[in-house]
Amino acid sequence: MPLAPFRILSLSLLTVLGAGCASQTRMPPEARTSLNQTLSGPEAEQYLRVSSNVTPLFGDASKRLLTPYAPEDVRLLDDTKGTPINPGAVERVLPAGTKLRITRVEFPTSWVITERVLYSPRAWPWVYLTEAGAPANAPPLILVMPPNLDRPEDFRTELEKYLSARDLKPTLDALPPAVQEAVREKRLVANMSMDAARMAWGPPETVRRSLEGTARHEEWTYPGGRRRVFFTDGRLARAEEGGDQVVP
Repeated sequence: MPLAPFRILSLSLLTVLGAGCASQTRMPPEARTSLNQTLSGPEAEQYLRVSSNVTPLFGDASKRLLTPYAPEDVRLLDDTKGTPINPGAVERVLPAGTKLRITRVEFPTSWVITERVLYSPRAWPWVYLTEAGAPANAPPLILVMPPNLDRPEDFRTELEKYLSARDLKPTLDALPPAVQEAVREKRLVANMSMDAARMAWGPPETVRRSLEGTARHEEWTYPGGRRRVFFTDGRLARAEEGGDQVVP
């Protein structure tokens, strides 16, 4: 039986779109398959290392973005002028230590890019996650990974910035109560440790270290430069957001 004209047109259109979307991953197919099978199989159970925001995934209403950064600091998609696009308002916060499960690791091959929503970071690798105890029909959480991770070990190193195979409850319970609450709420408080600050605000984009006498200083800058955190001898001295001091 001959194909219907509409189906012929659809197949032709998909072929054209697929041809126009070059693969954005250089990791070999065998390595991608092995990584996906391992991370979504025996290593699927993970714990959130950083308190993270759940926001819309730009134009993909069927999924949610999981990011340690504020929406205005997300750098995943630009408009035609090169200005970063805000993915949408924070819907909720998943605190550090939340139990998650990796269901799929998806790389931006030409076919995958074609299937993804146009208004999304479709040229980046996506890690699909579900929250423990979430309803079966809950939208998947998408952790977007950097695009130039060519080796499985590089991918794992990056993933470990956000997820931990080890339950973090003992680490969180060891923090002072005020710091525990701040981490859960993605806030910083004076004198908190670097590890606690990272769990609250996420990993910085750049770190600048200096020495003043015997005092060791670190300055953390987050994507976009809007947020900066200053430490002295491993303890938070002050933090800035949009030029305003927010801690102490």
